[in-house]
Amino acid sequence: MEEYKIALAGNPNVGKSTVFNLLTGLRQHTGNWPGKTVDVAEGTFDLYGKKCRLIDLPGTYSLISNSEDEKLARDYILFGDRNLVLIVADATAVERNLNLVLQTAESSFNCILCVNLVDEAAKKDIHINAAALEKILGIPVVPISARHRQGITDLKNCIYKNLKSCKKPKKLIEYPDEIESAVKKIKNALPDSKLFDSRWVALKLLEGNPEIVSQIGEAIDLSAPDIENALDEAFSYLNEQGIKKEALTDIYAAASVKAAEKTARHILSETRGKTLKADKILTSKYAGLPLMLLLLGFVFWLTVTGANYPSALLGKLFFGIEKYLWRCAKILPSPLADLIITGMYHTLSWVVSVMLPPMAIFFPMFALLEDLGYLPRIAFNLDKCFKCSGAHGRQALTMCQGFGCNACGVMGCRIINSPRERLIAILTNSFVPCNGRFPTLIVLISLFFAAGNLATSSVMLIFIAFSVIMTLIISKLLSLTLLKGIPSSFAMELPPFRKPQFMKVILRSFLDKTLFVLFRAVIVAIPAGALIWFMANLKINDISLLKHFCDFLDPLGRLVGMDGCILVAFLLGFPANEIVIPIMIMNYTSVSRLTEPESTAALGEILKNNGWTPVTALCVILFCLMHFPCATTCQTIYKETKSIKWTVVSILLPTVSGLIICFFISSTAKIFGF
Repeated sequence: MEEYKIALAGNPNVGKSTVFNLLTGLRQHTGNWPGKTVDVAEGTFDLYGKKCRLIDLPGTYSLISNSEDEKLARDYILFGDRNLVLIVADATAVERNLNLVLQTAESSFNCILCVNLVDEAAKKDIHINAAALEKILGIPVVPISARHRQGITDLKNCIYKNLKSCKKPKKLIEYPDEIESAVKKIKNALPDSKLFDSRWVALKLLEGNPEIVSQIGEAIDLSAPDIENALDEAFSYLNEQGIKKEALTDIYAAASVKAAEKTARHILSETRGKTLKADKILTSKYAGLPLMLLLLGFVFWLTVTGANYPSALLGKLFFGIEKYLWRCAKILPSPLADLIITGMYHTLSWVVSVMLPPMAIFFPMFALLEDLGYLPRIAFNLDKCFKCSGAHGRQALTMCQGFGCNACGVMGCRIINSPRERLIAILTNSFVPCNGRFPTLIVLISLFFAAGNLATSSVMLIFIAFSVIMTLIISKLLSLTLLKGIPSSFAMELPPFRKPQFMKVILRSFLDKTLFVLFRAVIVAIPAGALIWFMANLKINDISLLKHFCDFLDPLGRLVGMDGCILVAFLLGFPANEIVIPIMIMNYTSVSRLTEPESTAALGEILKNNGWTPVTALCVILFCLMHFPCATTCQTIYKETKSIKWTVVSILLPTVSGLIICFFISSTAKIFGF
């Protein structure tokens, strides 16, 4: 019996596996693809007397591929020994799926589009005009709900009718006029082929991907003089138009996304149309970034304002427990009791009371924006910036996660497929301040540069914008030196806006992120408290080790606009950034325990009495933005990279950058007499 091979393609998480299981039943197996380390599922099924083999390809967003599994999917769709390509799309996010659909339908002779999850789309009031979509694409379109087995018979009938079809692909993606003119020059020189559409071949020859060109060359003699002359003429023409060959992949990707948007407008319901209209504003060239900054400013303001009250309550709670612990510790030797309570417990209580409330506000806010569907818009707005920096567009998302916690931001870098770009994102994540640095930033800004929550939040937003700019600059330097390479393209998913599931999102965020990060901070805060206690209480020549350490670092501190006490505070704050200010106060007041001033004004007096000026505050703020990541983040970086080398680089990179900038600020201030 003749066997027909069907390639099952689609984006990740569109229900391909459900469709695969429904068609093949138990006649399936999974194994490594020949010559690859990628697992691919295969199965067989009988279709009205015809034997069909279904190959479930790895999920991919585009035929412009980067990872090994995406390349496997691309190569089998374009060059594989298959009779039919069955594309599965998600009806709830059809615009994102259309990117792959258009590229596949334009390049392959025999395709069927299976639009899955139509029942879920209907619940969200998203209705797809399948007839209009079929007319636009020129391929059969079958709406189904695989989970409820709806439309499966229609799908089987459609597959049966099209197993031997060989309909020529339509022109679906419009490229710039210059590209189309160059394509026409090459297309006219190409021989007729039953395997490939000549326009698609011309586009790929222009792009020059060696893997694709090599496989095209197995079917078409590309060394023919007419083809070589046409290619030379096309490249000369593009050079005259100012279009470089290296830019073609990005131009192709942009044209594909634009075609997907245009198609979506024709086939989607009015509700989705409202989302598209909103995206015109939220992702526009002029309004996108300002609106994003306003929204992030509101989140920071809410975090700053809302964290004050629960922090104060937690502080009182822990202080009350501390009094009880002193009564219970009478049976212990005095130094041991002091070590446990004044050193370890006091540091722990400070970290929890200062760290927990901002996290409990920021992480749920971040999660709600993600559930709403706005975070992908932020990544879209910043994609070009990161692209110019040699980094990946998804780094925008991991950077935003870093505002909550750099350790979470580092773990979030797993969404970046390219190892080079993932490493850039990991190494630069600590250039944006986490919520542990917020207390230091807020206090110093309010004391020296602004008054009131709104003014403080506005100035803080300026410093945060500076940290984002530094992230881009350092990413560019890394891509030009230690981590050279070409930034990869990726399909940007802009899902429809939806009402967030408030309670579910808040609870999940609190359990998965807030408590997780807090637990890691607690683990390192206890030994840090013991170390601080020993340094403050052990004396040499009646001077504490802490004072000796401050004096030793004072020349370096003065050189960069700070002092030794400040540098020691940052070093001893390595376990948790929240204790930097308390350690400064302990150094300045020569007490043997972490302490908190009675008020912000009292803190200001302590700092000014110890020589602080606005220049000092500015240098401390900048160094707070750019210094070594905390112990929890360093631990996470090592786990993600499995490399001591890159962990050390992640420590030195922001620290050296911060010291250089502080030195520049301090030197400039001295020159101008500030």
